[in-house]
Amino acid sequence: MNKKTITKPLDKFDRAILRIVQKDNKTPQRQIADIVHLSAAAVQRRIAAMEKSGIIKQNSAVLDVHAVDMNITAIVEVHLRDERIETVDLAKNLFKSTPEVQQCYYVTGGISFVLIIVTADVKAYEQITRRIFAQNDFIAKYRSLITLDRVKSGSEIVIP
Repeated sequence: MNKKTITKPLDKFDRAILRIVQKDNKTPQRQIADIVHLSAAAVQRRIAAMEKSGIIKQNSAVLDVHAVDMNITAIVEVHLRDERIETVDLAKNLFKSTPEVQQCYYVTGGISFVLIIVTADVKAYEQITRRIFAQNDFIAKYRSLITLDRVKSGSEIVIP
């Protein structure tokens, strides 16, 4: 993974800007400027610098999964055959390249990975499990937890 280097620490203005754009990245820069007490040009420069340095990784829309008929959300615990670097890298590459895998975490505690997978229905979920788990011998086993309700979801980080 190619990580960009963050060159300077975030100050109070950067943190305030990040709190706002996390909630709504379409907030006009003039409005952000008024809230954080900077000029619109200063806000624009700071946002551009945070994008360039990798602090702001992307701008995207959060969709309602049911509105787009993606009705199954599964939280999946994945156990690898072993934890050798080659095996872990195979799994990481597989999960990154599978669009249905919305989130992927390499974790400790007896489980290798935790995935969030979103599909249209149970049949589609079964096909994905066959493709990414059953057909790969580096995966020892997996356990699916099918969600009943999305009580809270999103990617907003609490910034002190």
